Amino acid sequence: KVKPQLEEKEGKTFDVFTAVEFKTQVVAGTNYFIKIHVGNDEFMHLRVFRSLPHENKPLSLHSYQSSKTKHDELAFF
Repeated sequence: KVKPQLEEKEGKTFDVFTAVEFKTQVVAGTNYFIKIHVGNDEFMHLRVFRSLPHENKPLSLHSYQSSKTKHDELAFF
């Protein structure tokens, strides 16, 4: 659901977009930190926010880090 948001921010499309690892952080909703394989040896780390159910809001791409590798640790940011 956040792939189009990332593609808009990056100004390009991703043929490969596969989550390979994730972590969660409970706040007033949930932050998901997701390592995404975007092709070749390129990875990105995404921070996606899911609001509380009663707020009825869509998933939102909060921030991301590009130029990551498969072995970069997925950390909270």
